[in-house]
Amino acid sequence: MIREFRDFIAKGNVMDLAVGIIIGAAFTAIVTSLVQDIITPLIGLFVGGLDFSGLSVGVGDAQFMYGNFLTAVINFLIIAFVVFLLVKAVNRVKSIAEKPDDVAPEVPTGPSELDVLIEIRDTLRDEGSARTP
Repeated sequence: MIREFRDFIAKGNVMDLAVGIIIGAAFTAIVTSLVQDIITPLIGLFVGGLDFSGLSVGVGDAQFMYGNFLTAVINFLIIAFVVFLLVKAVNRVKSIAEKPDDVAPEVPTGPSELDVLIEIRDTLRDEGSARTP
């Protein structure tokens, strides 16, 4: 059973998945920082620094913090849009990289070496047969 588990873990798919999760976590940190530290402050400049986190409704002893939910939805939309732009840029670069280089148009090369030799042979044969009576 331990051998089967070791073989399962060593398979490429499981290792690829682990690498994908680790890189995904690091990428999440980068995108979150980009949104929170750069894009959100820029948006705040245009909308006057609106903060929805303080919005709430109290019913009895319960406090419904719908402002936090609204902030989370807005952050999700911003992050989703940034990820969309990043994926679009990566796909564009990938398609350019996969495109074959512009190949120079084929230049007609003329007859091959064999064609030239055959022509010379035939010419010599014709000239030789014309000389002999």
